[in-house]
Amino acid sequence: MKFTALATFFLATISPLVSAYPIYKADTVNCRSSPSTSGKVVKTYKKDDDIKLTCQISGETIKGNSLWGKTSDGCYVADYYIKTGSTGLVTGRCNTGGGSSGGGSTGGDSTEMKDDYPYKSNCGPVDKWNYFKCQCTSFVAWRINSRLGISFHNRYKGKAWGNAKEWDEAARASGVTVNNTPKVGAVAQTNAGRFGHVAWVAKVSGNNVVVEEYNKGGTERYGTRTVPKSSFNYIHVRK
Repeated sequence: MKFTALATFFLATISPLVSAYPIYKADTVNCRSSPSTSGKVVKTYKKDDDIKLTCQISGETIKGNSLWGKTSDGCYVADYYIKTGSTGLVTGRCNTGGGSSGGGSTGGDSTEMKDDYPYKSNCGPVDKWNYFKCQCTSFVAWRINSRLGISFHNRYKGKAWGNAKEWDEAARASGVTVNNTPKVGAVAQTNAGRFGHVAWVAKVSGNNVVVEEYNKGGTERYGTRTVPKSSFNYIHVRK
């Protein structure tokens, strides 16, 4: 009996703890494939259902709260609807980007490509990161926040990340790596044109990259392109 009790205690101390929290503020809440209301509904929870959170991540802002929880069912619920007792993290941050916490690799990894930008139907004034909505900089700022879980804005690390052509200098001045090596989750940046351009690296394959972007050609719309990797510099906001 002593051995059994000791073994039970030992296992309890090394087993990972996944905390359960109740759903509230709505009778039903959708659990989605990504931390955004544009994500596919994977599961629906009812009010007072206990859900287990495996990690948390920044995503689309719901009622002033941009935090989302990934549940043990593998989908995401807005933190606004989860009674955690905190406005901040109660678990670790989710890893993102091609299955790697480092933002992917050059070996053909990729992230989900879709137009999940929250302002796509509301272009115009300045967004919460202090960029004009539906511009390339606003879209990439959204992706850095939602996919990497980094609180990025146009004064990141005290430097001016204004027009896209300023991002490489701002990155270097901030101690952020800028090089010619693309990785999934990196920012593709060029100084070409009047204001330059930034895009999100979604896939790397051989000598080509697939980028997601907004406002290429002045359209204020989402698009993707496959281009030679030499077309851009690469800013690695997440190391």
